[in-house]
Amino acid sequence: MADIVIDAWVWQLETQHDEVLKLGHWLSRDERDRALRFLSAAHGVSYIAGRGALRETLALHMGLPPDMLQFVYGAAGKPALLGTDAPQFNLSHSNGWAALAITSRYPVGIDIEAVRPIRENLAERFFSPAETEAIAALDASEQLAAFYRCWTRKEAFLKAAGDGLNTPLSSFQVSVASNMPPEVLHIDGATMDDIKRWRLFNLDVGPGIAGAVALKTDDAADNVSLRYCV
Repeated sequence: MADIVIDAWVWQLETQHDEVLKLGHWLSRDERDRALRFLSAAHGVSYIAGRGALRETLALHMGLPPDMLQFVYGAAGKPALLGTDAPQFNLSHSNGWAALAITSRYPVGIDIEAVRPIRENLAERFFSPAETEAIAALDASEQLAAFYRCWTRKEAFLKAAGDGLNTPLSSFQVSVASNMPPEVLHIDGATMDDIKRWRLFNLDVGPGIAGAVALKTDDAADNVSLRYCV
């Protein structure tokens, strides 16, 4: 059994001009080129703020200058740090907020989403029948929050798994009710031992933002905790 800590960082992407210039200094040439390709200047600035802060935070963990970090990308486009001893991380952003999860041992997934009204029957299109029924059974005033709890937990799961679009959202089930702990309840084709190796956490970002963090360990007995960093 091991003790595993997930460090969670949350920040706003709106920054002052001088701060954007500083963060932009850490970016690679490819990252600067990407920032310039955004059709909206505001989106380009948000990308610089998010990517620059990502580099600064990861650099603290690695003891390197932010501009020395090198990223590689998996088949599904998930970024990782180059190096056998590099920490695992995942970044998400929504509605002017960014959230980062870092851990030393296992791939981690994080997702945040701004809570907005949704189209009718959207849960039925993407979620498992059990999740859809669980949301429908709640009071109408609780269903929107439950939808986003479900959505962010499932997205964090997919990002931790690294499968991305290859895994249908309906092929696994997570808890959705506010009085239930966040957990993976079912995965098509998986054993109960495999399911118990998954950990889910709610992520507290701020009003109007739902968030979740996911990680899969090698041992169901591992003690995993989420630590907020500033």
